[in-house]
Parts: sequence; C-alpha cells; structure tokens
Amino acid sequence: MPGDKQTMSKDRWIVLGVFAVLVIALIAFSQTRPLNRADEAQPAPPAATQGSEQEAAPTEEPAAEIHEDTEVDAGSEQAEYEAWVTQEFPRRTDGDPMAMGAVDATVVMTEWADYRCPFCSVFAEETLPQLQKYIDDGTLRVEFRDLAIFGDESVKAATAARAAGVQGKFFEFQHALFAATPNEGHPDIPDDLVLGLVEDLGLDVAQFEADWRDPQHEQGVYLDSQEAQGMGVSGTPAFVVGTQFVSGAQPLSEFERIIEAEAAKLG
Repeated sequence: MPGDKQTMSKDRWIVLGVFAVLVIALIAFSQTRPLNRADEAQPAPPAATQGSEQEAAPTEEPAAEIHEDTEVDAGSEQAEYEAWVTQEFPRRTDGDPMAMGAVDATVVMTEWADYRCPFCSVFAEETLPQLQKYIDDGTLRVEFRDLAIFGDESVKAATAARAAGVQGKFFEFQHALFAATPNEGHPDIPDDLVLGLVEDLGLDVAQFEADWRDPQHEQGVYLDSQEAQGMGVSGTPAFVVGTQFVSGAQPLSEFERIIEAEAAKLG
C-alpha cells in the first residue's frame, strides 16, 4: 500500500505539471495573436489616393498659361503704378511753398527728409543745388514732404520751415538750417538758432513766430509723415523721381542719370 500511494503521488504531480505547461502555452498564444492581427491590419496606401495626388500636379500646358497671365498682371500693375506715381501722387499745386520748378515739369521728384538727418543735410547742401539746371529748363519739379522720424526736435524744425514758407522762404530756410547743423548724428535745433536764421533771411520775426505756433503746420508735418509710413517709406532721405524710388543720398551722377532717363520716358 505505501508503494501505491507513492505511485499515485507521482502521477498527480505529472498531471499537474502537464496542466501547468498547457496553461502557460495558452496564455502565451493569447498574448501574441492580437499583436499579429494588429500588424496584419496596417493598410497599404490605396491606389485612388496615389492617383489623385498625381492628378493634382499641374501639367506643362496649364503652367504656361498661368505664366502668361502672371506676366499680363505684372505689366498691368506696373502701368497702374506708373500712372499713379506720375499723375496722381505729385501735388503739382501752383504756388506751393514747399515745391520749386514748373507745375507742369516733365519729371516730379518727391523728397522725404528729416531736419535732423545728416544724409538729408548732405543732399540739401551738395546735391540739390546741382539739380537747379533741370529745374530752370522745365524738366524737373521738386516737391518736399516731411518724414519726421527723430523725435520732437524734428517736428519743431519742420514746422519752422513751413512757417518760413509762409513768407516765401521755405527752401532758403531749409538750406540755411542744414548748413548750420553738423552732418553727423541727430543734432538738436535750438530756438535761438532758428530765430537767428529767420533774421538772417530778412523775414518778419513776429509773423514767423506766430506761424511757427500755428497748429496747422505741425498737423501738416504729421500728415506727411504718416502718408510716407503708410507707403512703406521708413528712412530718410527718400525720393520718388518720375516713376523710380530712390533711397538715400545717392551721388549727383545717379540723380542726373535717373532724371534724364525719366524725362526721356515721360516727355
């Protein structure tokens, strides 16, 4: 009997061992099978999607048509710009104190400047006087506009120039002020300097002081400055000469070249 009990015990452990192996195998199978299904479920890109992407690419013929339309649009925009910049943008106001040259001159040069800008000073002192020949023969009209970007001192100087313009001395005062200040940095412009220039030019000082305080001149400075900034002009000096934009105090020869080319085109 003891031998039978030992045999039964061994058989039981064998059965339990086999059962345990089966359980472990089933668990392993159940865990690996879903992963295999997930791998199989990854879809390949459908043929329809690939075909639609190819169809979206433009063919050579439509591309040529778009290119032609773009050229037409660019030409039309250029023509509109040139018509605006030569016919509508210049003020061409007869008797404008901030302009010199014939009101119907072939080419209008619009200048934006700040009285505390050293490069504006260089242009006023050295280049502008050399362009007088074009003004005298009716080719060029110069129209000045303020772009006060260096603070309250710039606005004060600009209103002073406008006040001098009331007495017909805008450009004379402008030239004298630029000549009296250094062509470097952004110099302050004291009232004593301004009034001294007014006396030197033989202006009525009392009238000048009244005009200098007139808020409409300050408003005019702000309006010109806002207009320039709205057009994207952010630095001084800046010019529109005929149809061409010019940035900075370029050499005299460059202004001569542009004026003559524009006169030939617009005349």
